[in-house]
Amino acid sequence: MNSSPKQNNGLMCFQKSPYFRLHFLRTLCQSFSQSTKGAKPFILKKCVALLLTCTSSEQKLKQIHAFSIRHGVPLSNPDMGKHLIFTLVSLSSAMSYAHRIFTQLHNPNIFTWNTMIRGYAETETPRPALDVYSCMHMKSIDPDTHTYPFLLKAVAKLTAVSEACGRAESAHKMFDLMNEKNLVTWNTVINGYALNGMPNEALTLYREMCLEGVEPDGFSIVSLLTACAELWALGLGKRVHVYMLKVGLVKNSHASNALLDLYAKCGSIREAKCVFGEIKNKCVVSWNSLIVGLATNGFGHEALGFFKELERQGHVPTEVTFIGVLYACSHCGMVDEGFAYFRRMKEEYHLVPRIEHYGCMVDLLGRNGLVKKAYDYIQNMPMKPNAVIWRTLLGACTVHGHLTLGEIATTQILQFESKHSGDYVLLSNLYASERRWTDVQQIRTAMLKEGVKKTPGFSFVEMANRVYEFVMGDRSHGQSEEIYAKLEEITKLLKGEGYRPHTENVLADIEEEEKETAVSYHSEKIAIAFMLINTPPGTPIRVVKNLRVCGDCHIAIKHISKVYGREIIVRDRSRFHHFRDGYCSCRDYW
Repeated sequence: MNSSPKQNNGLMCFQKSPYFRLHFLRTLCQSFSQSTKGAKPFILKKCVALLLTCTSSEQKLKQIHAFSIRHGVPLSNPDMGKHLIFTLVSLSSAMSYAHRIFTQLHNPNIFTWNTMIRGYAETETPRPALDVYSCMHMKSIDPDTHTYPFLLKAVAKLTAVSEACGRAESAHKMFDLMNEKNLVTWNTVINGYALNGMPNEALTLYREMCLEGVEPDGFSIVSLLTACAELWALGLGKRVHVYMLKVGLVKNSHASNALLDLYAKCGSIREAKCVFGEIKNKCVVSWNSLIVGLATNGFGHEALGFFKELERQGHVPTEVTFIGVLYACSHCGMVDEGFAYFRRMKEEYHLVPRIEHYGCMVDLLGRNGLVKKAYDYIQNMPMKPNAVIWRTLLGACTVHGHLTLGEIATTQILQFESKHSGDYVLLSNLYASERRWTDVQQIRTAMLKEGVKKTPGFSFVEMANRVYEFVMGDRSHGQSEEIYAKLEEITKLLKGEGYRPHTENVLADIEEEEKETAVSYHSEKIAIAFMLINTPPGTPIRVVKNLRVCGDCHIAIKHISKVYGREIIVRDRSRFHHFRDGYCSCRDYW
């Protein structure tokens, strides 16, 4: 028998309105007053139906819950609890309420445990997800295939740098507690470490995975290469490349893009271009990695050439693409072109510039000596400048000698990061270039007063699968005598080429000879001497330094590259320097 239109309208109201349903249920409940045995199953069934269609607010859920209790469904009913918790978890603000329900359930099933883990994993504070899993583990409840993805989401969040006061160790312990670890499990945690600034932990876990006999796949390789790029571990990255060729993973576009990114970030531009050329299905990520890599390594004209090719092939650039393009314009001294690209980014591609793009524009102006314009540009930015923006201006002031603006920039920087020793050093160098030695001394006094310690400089090189680290005046190495003999040889040869030690920024209260000795034994020079001794002629030398390269070392390394016929790649705190035939890719601006 068909329902009448009136009945159908009532049914539609029942489906659409939770409040109508509650009213309808109350009416029906009165008819069950003489038969309490039939009331509970009916009420339970209808309350569950309400819960499944009512996720709009915690208040409505509480009304349904209260109604169920009032009409005989106990608070601890596992079926009601399961559905109520499942619905509450969809509201991120309702986890405390869900937890109260959960603690009153007798023997909740695995579905309910997983729901609680998922709920906490999706919040900004996922730590309780691990606590729920620990409780589940102690109660000897076996996880199922849904447990680990939810748990791993929480673990990955807990490895984030902002959350790591012992959290990473805790997350790793929870990972160790897992009864079953498959490739997906390993990959998730390794990737969590790799993406959150913890590359050493990622590599350690990767080694553990291999020792357990788990064969890596493309996702494993992506995480491994990401960690290698973070550590500038080029040697390890090359071994991964060989493995990819051996097992055919070079055909995996994600792994190939990660390999391209590794080479670009390690300053191996030739290898990066080779990998790029071998990628059959190039996506915008492939183009971005190469364009940004070329730009940050100082090859701006090449970067812009690839950008034009990207457009010719019909790819749509992203915000990341334009960071590379603007940085390339900066290195090439193309001020007008840089501003034209910035306009195209907004007007043609409808991309909203981020603070990184504005930083590129400040660098573009400052690098080309337009320091006052750079300051005005900062003043008119649509967002508040951060410490990086002001530090970019301070660097330009140091190179081009704008003392007043340098002092303004330093004042602004110290409001963000009062303990950053590099900013004091930049201002000190600016005073030293003006021969204002009293101000230099005051800067050093201020550093002592504020408890700011100058970060010790060190450089490291990689050779034969080993990393060698050197500090200023280092004599701890077994080849120290050979290294210092080589340094003397280098100094004599360079002076024959017209090199004179650049000692302007060394304190004025010591003799000139002592100043020359001080700059001669900087860590990057020791590292280069070590590599000249231990590598065949013509082999590129790669050095990583934790601080900015000083002016004297920069001049000296340019001469060394010419005299010894070596390409020398130095990655300092700010950027790459590719020294070849007496020139540097940074065009003497860093």
